[in-house]
Amino acid sequence: MAATATTSVVPANRRRVTSQPDDLDFETTEGVEPIMSFDQMGIKDDVLRGIYHHGFNKPSAIQQRAVRPIIEGRDVIAQAQSGTGKTSMIALTACQMVDTSIREVQVLIMSPTRELASQTEKVILAIGDYINIQAHACVGGKSVGEDIRKLEYGVHVVSGTPGRVCDMIKRRTLRTRAIKLLVLDESDEMLSRGFKDQIYDVYRYLPPEIQVVLISATLPHEILEITSKFMADPVRILVKRDELTLEGIKQFFVAVEREEWKFDTLCDLYDTLTITQAVIFCNTKRKVDWLTEKMRSNNFTVSAMHGDMPQKERDAIMSEFRSGTTRVLITTDVWARGLDVQQVSLVINYDLPNNRELYIHRIGRSGRFGRKGVAINFVKTDDIKILRDIEQYYSTQIDEMPMNVADLI
Repeated sequence: MAATATTSVVPANRRRVTSQPDDLDFETTEGVEPIMSFDQMGIKDDVLRGIYHHGFNKPSAIQQRAVRPIIEGRDVIAQAQSGTGKTSMIALTACQMVDTSIREVQVLIMSPTRELASQTEKVILAIGDYINIQAHACVGGKSVGEDIRKLEYGVHVVSGTPGRVCDMIKRRTLRTRAIKLLVLDESDEMLSRGFKDQIYDVYRYLPPEIQVVLISATLPHEILEITSKFMADPVRILVKRDELTLEGIKQFFVAVEREEWKFDTLCDLYDTLTITQAVIFCNTKRKVDWLTEKMRSNNFTVSAMHGDMPQKERDAIMSEFRSGTTRVLITTDVWARGLDVQQVSLVINYDLPNNRELYIHRIGRSGRFGRKGVAINFVKTDDIKILRDIEQYYSTQIDEMPMNVADLI
């Protein structure tokens, strides 16, 4: 079966020809009306119980628009900013669409980071509590044996990272014949991060009439062009960039003439950081290690996380931070996507991000789901241009940090 499937990445009935690349001026598809309450979406009672029990009272803007088309079986491209309930939207649609009487994988969700894949699994288990849903996170860094055992036992939903999912499909442990929904979460990141080949690889093994949902905070043109290859007449739910507001998040910059001054600035801010919980972003793993070491040797308590750490350690650090045991986390962009820690209301960009898209992912960590947050950017003289570029791109304003910043958090 697999051998014949390799001839074409995209089954014939899914191919769609877009006339010209320049017709990619994406707007929300006509006729998509917001549904203002979960009760009116046609969701099963036991899934509704799970939603309300999990603390969701009213659907967010993206949920109001995207849940119905997804559960009706349409292909959907949904764009919404970080912190707007994308993960819970994926979870509730997965719970709605699964037939729990059949012990086979019916929904496959792929995410770019292990943490996001694991978080999605947790939300599915929470919302699907009353329907006894079985979900499993298939991610690198965890035991292959455990994955095999779980999948052999039978699960309804797999949330994973591309490498491990691909491996499990090739071992024939993750059987794909009953999968009816494929969700690519943070698809801009997925398709730009060198995962593209693995995703195409996975797609080859899926049933030809599979429903595909793409979700992301940013959808660059290349991504939208790729979608025409494996989506059939998708419903588009897009937030225009100037509506990708950073509303509720106050943004400031601190001018530092030299790189070494950033450290002193951070130490001055430390008391402010620990009022709340803070995430400090650096651009490289080396910088994270260096800064963590330097903070600790100056008697500041901080924890650190990046992609080179063993998975067990990453999990332990995450759960300490979630529980509030640690209050300051220094990390790379591995943490910038989709990880929801309710208490984070301060983000510091020790280094400005390497690309504009990452900015919204990072500072979207604070002020999630309409809560207030503060973002502080450390800006060297040669960074001013990048900062102005970010301001212009998001039509936002980043002011110099006031003395009373602690009062704003």
